[in-house]
Amino acid sequence: MTAHFYGFKARSLQGGEIDFSAYQGQVVVVVNTASKCGFTPQYEGLEKLYAQYKERGLVILGFPCNQFGNQEPGSEGEIQEGCLVNYGVTFPMFGKVDVNGSDAHPVFQFLKKKLPGLLGGKIKWNFTKFLIDRDGNPVKRFAPVTKPAKMEKEILKWL
Repeated sequence: MTAHFYGFKARSLQGGEIDFSAYQGQVVVVVNTASKCGFTPQYEGLEKLYAQYKERGLVILGFPCNQFGNQEPGSEGEIQEGCLVNYGVTFPMFGKVDVNGSDAHPVFQFLKKKLPGLLGGKIKWNFTKFLIDRDGNPVKRFAPVTKPAKMEKEILKWL
């Protein structure tokens, strides 16, 4: 496993592979998402943060995941449509991934190792958020219940 955030790659929701080196020098929020979760309205708050601070170097990376309560059952086309139509999401969204278990995407293995959280290296639920500084260091983990607006002060510290 790569030891640096910028060493990872993931497939975008549109199908192309994205090299995370494209995000060097930016403040990044990585979040596992789901369309049918009680926290799904957080898309709106995440989009608001992204729109407000992208010019200052913030990027949000959304990773749909169906590991919690089967709350992301749709196809990638359905996910994309739901994000766009229901929440106006313009930040980068990736293909569906696992965040826990042996098939967890390497970026989530990395983030959980660096910021283990309360469950000792597991992600508890949808909309767990990780903040990464401009040097690619994971600096803060936010629980699913943390609304995006509550992250703003911490994000501003790193912008």
